[in-house]
Amino acid sequence: MKFNNPAVQGLKDNVVWRATLFTAVQAADGSLTIEAYQKNEILTLTTSSTSVQTYPLGVDLINKATLVEKVGDVNTIFSTGINSGEGQIVITELDAVNHTITGEFKFNAITTSVNASTVRTINFQKGIFYKVPITIDTKLQN
Repeated sequence: MKFNNPAVQGLKDNVVWRATLFTAVQAADGSLTIEAYQKNEILTLTTSSTSVQTYPLGVDLINKATLVEKVGDVNTIFSTGINSGEGQIVITELDAVNHTITGEFKFNAITTSVNASTVRTINFQKGIFYKVPITIDTKLQN
């Protein structure tokens, strides 16, 4: 896939998923959070840093992928975590001049919602974030 404009997209359960709005924030501790929005869904990708490398998912709570689906008043949350889900986020380029980040992601995430009647999994493949502008947050979290 070739892109000219910033984008966040992938295949969610084999259907094209393309964000209509997205942000990337680098926290004071160096971690990165990318949020991408589409209709009633929010995809969040979090990595421990903005370094060009592969961040495994399903190992810890620092590097993780989350998808929140809103249907009416009900939020269903799919997430990777410690021994939960699997996948990876790969940062392939950090453009320090233009303050953008580019990379790829793929993951399986499991519902963690209390209201989920059955355990469900979602699958993201061929995910990309391309030249997403980064905002630097200088405030340390308490």
